[in-house]
Amino acid sequence: MKKALAGTVAVAAASALLFAASAPASAAPPEPVDRTGAGHGIIDRVQNAVRAHSAFQAMQRHFAVDDGSGLYLEQVPAGAEDRPYAFEWPFSQAHIAIADLANQPLIGRHYDDSLATAAAAQEHYWDADGGTTGLPGYASYPVGEYGDGGDYFYDDNEWVGLLDVQRYLTDGDDAALARAEEIFALVVSGWDTDPSHPNPGGVFWTQAPWSSDRNTVSNMPGAQLGLRLHQITGEQGYLDWALRMYDWTNENLQRPDGLYSDHVDLAGTIEPTVWSYNQGVPVGVNVLLYQATGDQRYLDEAVRIADAAYRYYVTDGRLADQPAFFNSIFFKNLLLLESEIGGSKYRTAMQDYADEVWSEHRDPATGLFAFEGDHTQLLEQAAVTQIFAVLAWSPRQWRDLY
Repeated sequence: MKKALAGTVAVAAASALLFAASAPASAAPPEPVDRTGAGHGIIDRVQNAVRAHSAFQAMQRHFAVDDGSGLYLEQVPAGAEDRPYAFEWPFSQAHIAIADLANQPLIGRHYDDSLATAAAAQEHYWDADGGTTGLPGYASYPVGEYGDGGDYFYDDNEWVGLLDVQRYLTDGDDAALARAEEIFALVVSGWDTDPSHPNPGGVFWTQAPWSSDRNTVSNMPGAQLGLRLHQITGEQGYLDWALRMYDWTNENLQRPDGLYSDHVDLAGTIEPTVWSYNQGVPVGVNVLLYQATGDQRYLDEAVRIADAAYRYYVTDGRLADQPAFFNSIFFKNLLLLESEIGGSKYRTAMQDYADEVWSEHRDPATGLFAFEGDHTQLLEQAAVTQIFAVLAWSPRQWRDLY
């Protein structure tokens, strides 16, 4: 008991120093601690901030490639067949993790230089020559000086687009908004236009010739990006496309209980796996549709999906079976819902998961998080950093998530 108490005091003291070092003289007093669980107390937030910083430091120490590129390794220890740099999907999640750190109240500015480095490195994946639809986008591997590029994945691009609109909402970054609009144009170009296909319509998962799947994860994040762009610009076309992606996914991949299957192929075969991020993003889409239209049925649907997912993953004990990088996206969207409806049910579940990850999957000697085998994936380290960083935000900020 004394050891546990000493650890708690040490974390609280370290957290207080972390906040005090960066707080301006005119900063408002800290929020009162709410022991009932109905709020989001400052002690929880500073503990999450310390844990986020620890996870970030380990990511930088073990994954960052020391060649001036700002890029990362795919995993540590590296495998014999690993390429010199991580692919776009894990890099994008590391980039998002740093943006989430930079959005923390009071202390976020300490991550600005790291965020600028990540934003510059993100452009090593940008292929201005364009993919199979003729539009530019982020390739699956760096191009130019640092690599030979790769196929475009629409979901890879959507995550960066959602980061970009978050950067615009939080920082007023006009360049990020312009890039988000370019990405959305790419996503629209990936729409299936062949009416002879089974389940016609939907955004394909990738431009790679070896897959013709249309996925929940290539359509719902696209809808979410379109809705954010509609909120920012007021342009009707973004809302129209978002509704088109939303309706197609609901018609073809949503189950009667509200949860979503993974994808449908061109034979009309549905892959029934239920991944956590495929439930979280539709929750966020429905919240944004409610905000855009004022139609209560969208908010009701967000709650229905969120409650079904909560039962499936939390109540029935399946959450730990999901990859951490899916759970980070899942929970962020639940926080977006909670920013609209209030309460603390989903934030509490996210905190419980974060605490378990910290105690069960962290190597104290390295600060790395491992979930399977002896390797730590960049995706995993970045996801854990995101989870702790966002739990350190003020709840008022959760309205800007994805």
